[in-house]
Amino acid sequence: MSVEAPPDLVIHARRAVTGRREAPATVSVRGGRVAAVAPHGTAFPGAAEVVELGPDAVLLPGLVDSHVHINEPGHTEWEGFASATRAAAAGGITTLVDMPVDSVPATVDVAALAAKRAAALGRCHVDVGFWGGAIPGGTGELAALHRAGVLGFKCFLADSGAPDFPPLSEDGLVTAMRALRELDAVLLVHAESEAELASCPPPAGRRYRDFLASRPARVERAAVAAVIGAARLTGARAHIVHLSGAEALPLIAAARRDGVRITAETCPHYLSLCAEEISDGATEFACCPPIREAANREPLWSGLVRGTLDMVVSDHSPCAAELKHRDTGDFGAAWGGISSLQLALPVVWTEARRRGISLAEVVRWMSERPARLAGLAAKGMIAPGYDADLCVFAPDEGFTVRVEDLRHRQPVGPYTGRRLYGTVRRTWLRGRDIDPLHPAGRLLARTAHRLEGAS
Repeated sequence: MSVEAPPDLVIHARRAVTGRREAPATVSVRGGRVAAVAPHGTAFPGAAEVVELGPDAVLLPGLVDSHVHINEPGHTEWEGFASATRAAAAGGITTLVDMPVDSVPATVDVAALAAKRAAALGRCHVDVGFWGGAIPGGTGELAALHRAGVLGFKCFLADSGAPDFPPLSEDGLVTAMRALRELDAVLLVHAESEAELASCPPPAGRRYRDFLASRPARVERAAVAAVIGAARLTGARAHIVHLSGAEALPLIAAARRDGVRITAETCPHYLSLCAEEISDGATEFACCPPIREAANREPLWSGLVRGTLDMVVSDHSPCAAELKHRDTGDFGAAWGGISSLQLALPVVWTEARRRGISLAEVVRWMSERPARLAGLAAKGMIAPGYDADLCVFAPDEGFTVRVEDLRHRQPVGPYTGRRLYGTVRRTWLRGRDIDPLHPAGRLLARTAHRLEGAS
């Protein structure tokens, strides 16, 4: 009879989010995986390390952020794998998926994916996977990228701002989705309509109201309708990224009732900020689609609670500080993106607790569901057999956001000076403490959850 080796790590937590609820538990870890989730106080003799958490801390699964722009190679001065993954670990994120745009080259073929992996190898403090890109004329690359291990694909329906990542037309969207249906691969869609944008005034000047008018909610609604139509026609899986306009939610809900395979996400900035509070010239708030009015924010929260919105991810989209044009405050010239990777959990939790939403629900939106979107079967929960990616979170501990505490390469953002709740005290990746000086993250590939890269 074989005898099980003693655990490498045992954590006694008076509060833990295991499965889909918060309850006392003892978690044992062996060989980088969760070996058991037992009643609180259960003894596991011979454990190499035993951790006792106090009543003010909650053991959470490491978060999974499936929407991160790292920009390396090509724009490493904006953000690189080392800095982004250090920021992720500081925010309780143990797995992230890199977007295929804003690096050079864009991840639209196998050679570009190889360049991404080479840039990431040995520099990641958390596990990292990659999305591939779907662009006009690139249908023939989709199957090769899929075989090479990307976790799915991303496209735009309007100008991405990157010349090597042009948008798909509606016909091109259908063509790409037909190809991805054959692969059973998901297509993530930046859902803003090029045609609707053409009828809007261009963004220009310091007034935020003018920037908002340049991208009204109908721009998103029209694009979401097009995605639903393509998914209905092809039977492919589609996912709407960074939804900001709540008026598109009824379309998504109705499509799901009809059996259309569509999911959707929103982001911390859309759940916590509102247009009325943004000063003219405050280009650190510029993002596309834009932060909308306060009346739009509560329907987004309702969409999460009801399940029309599936998840919350950062859309961490940094740039060099000068590209925000804070000197002129011109929203028409400013880069559209928000750096928030390290702050995503406390931003969302601060707003959720005010609404009486449980921490377990927040974890489902920010860990379990992004892991399922990316096909990462061993991520997103504390359960036997899952990777022992864990974090210790103090939900009632408040702090004020200071630039000097952020580990993003470009920390300029809209949260500086904001009072938030929830601090991450410790993170483990596969049962080992994440050391900001010694990267131990792996590169994730789709095939049979194979791991590429080195610790």
